[in-house]
Amino acid sequence: MRELLPENLIRLAEECPAPLYLVGGSVRDYLRGALAKKPDWDVASPASEDELLAAAKKCGFEAVAVYPRTGTVKFKDADGVGYEFTRFRTDEYERGVHTPTKIAFTNDIVLDARRRDFCADAVYYDIKAGGFCDPLGGIADIQSKILRTVAPAEKVFGEDGLRLLRLARIAAQVGFSPDAECLAGATRNAALIEDIAPERIFKELDLLLFAGESGEAAYRGLELLQKIGVLAHILPELALGDKMEQRADFHDHDVLEHSLRAVRYSAPEVRWAALLHDVGKPLCFLRDGNFHAHPEEGARLAEEILTRLKAPKRLTQETSELVLLHMRDYDLKMRESKVRRCIAEHYPILPKLLLLKQADYSACKDDLSAAPVVVKWEEVLKKMRAEGVPFSLRELAVKGDEIEAPPARRAEILHALLMRCAEDGAFNEKTKLLKYARTLTKEEL
Repeated sequence: MRELLPENLIRLAEECPAPLYLVGGSVRDYLRGALAKKPDWDVASPASEDELLAAAKKCGFEAVAVYPRTGTVKFKDADGVGYEFTRFRTDEYERGVHTPTKIAFTNDIVLDARRRDFCADAVYYDIKAGGFCDPLGGIADIQSKILRTVAPAEKVFGEDGLRLLRLARIAAQVGFSPDAECLAGATRNAALIEDIAPERIFKELDLLLFAGESGEAAYRGLELLQKIGVLAHILPELALGDKMEQRADFHDHDVLEHSLRAVRYSAPEVRWAALLHDVGKPLCFLRDGNFHAHPEEGARLAEEILTRLKAPKRLTQETSELVLLHMRDYDLKMRESKVRRCIAEHYPILPKLLLLKQADYSACKDDLSAAPVVVKWEEVLKKMRAEGVPFSLRELAVKGDEIEAPPARRAEILHALLMRCAEDGAFNEKTKLLKYARTLTKEEL
């Protein structure tokens, strides 16, 4: 493994007054033959944070943050690559409290390993000596592709509810499965996820959804969250779809399984939208006895969920819009003129909308062929581009200040002109547009 390490990290290990170990995901991934191009370099040592900082300074590293209570140092090299050091320690928790209530530093690598979560993540690599240290049998777990807790599962998950999400996220990322005790312990402690801050939940879910280029990894992690009962606590609106049947001529799966399979078949750009695209179905069915209004209700719920999880506003707004639009022309009955206006109006997110429509279609009956609605819309889009249809106000042949209308109405008129051009690209000529604009100024849009 040494030949893969940054030279400055090797120098740091040689300068450190105590053995410096790589630990966690980088070691696990190396041993399973899948070290990332840009790994997370997590290091640990019996050395104090002050000793580490002194050695790091000699090797050209820059300190970013120091946390004396936990013996943690975040630092970076001259290229901006980040590293995180944690001093060997033991932790004590109160049940349901995310952060340790008592910390004691130690020189014992076994005690340090016992404070971690899974044995596969508790294998150490001595950078200077060039050898592995495996205090808890994690190498065998990596070879067997299992996730086993470093202590009784009841204790591990009872100490920190975030480990429930870490279990699913790591399972998604590396393809490992929890052993029976780990699975049972996670299930018994599922409710502890409610003690975790929403932004921490979002971060782990986001990592899970983007665990691989293919959606297969994310699907695996979401299935595990459902199996241990965590999904019902963090996304109750979605979990309501479990065992909620759908029309057999369109669907092979219930509402929840369809949503998870949409993630499975989705491109990375639309993972959140794929997960939440049918989140309105359970509410509509329980309220109305049908799914008719689920795009509108789903858009509202998607916004509520992502706001609750403190997701980025841009992701929240875009996901809500995609959920609202995902059923447009699903039955292929929409007139071409209306499809054209819809394409023009939502052009900035059109590529993602088509990806979502494809994922939704594939998830119905596990059919990977091109979705008919996507084929239709791509053909219409091709025609529009050939006609020179403008897809933004910037591409219109007139500008706002050329329109003889009250300033307050110009935005409405420009939008109307854009929609008119969507129906016929040849209409994007200044004389035609100005004439049409004059008509619009006399009417209520």
